[in-house]
Amino acid sequence: MGMMQEFKEFAIKGNMIDLAVGVIIGGAFQKIIDSIVNDLIMPIIAALFGGKLDFQNMYLTLGAIPNGVANNYAALKAAGVPMLAYGNFLTILINFLLLAWVVFMMVKAINRIRRQTPAAPAAPAEDVVLLREIRDQLARRP
Repeated sequence: MGMMQEFKEFAIKGNMIDLAVGVIIGGAFQKIIDSIVNDLIMPIIAALFGGKLDFQNMYLTLGAIPNGVANNYAALKAAGVPMLAYGNFLTILINFLLLAWVVFMMVKAINRIRRQTPAAPAAPAEDVVLLREIRDQLARRP
């Protein structure tokens, strides 16, 4: 019974809710980052390299290509030909780096906002307030 109570307290504290929200937001960011990489960054990289550069179709076949199978990534993968798909890895690496950069910038902005709100000064203890009142009354005496 103790473990169930502990789990209930853990879930209610917000840790599970924060994690769920993070996963959902991460999934949404992943789609945005995929679009940024595939639709914005890859065309720029292709233009810099002087033509159409498709990282997705960069691979090395590790076995024989069966007859009748087109020599492109999708067809070879569907045929089960072993290959080293380093272009796919490069695309995923760029996606990860961009996603990490976006998350870093968000955390940096949140930390900046947190630092800008000064903490309210703590109220003095009751005995300190009483001592100040006594001091002020003594100072007013002739």
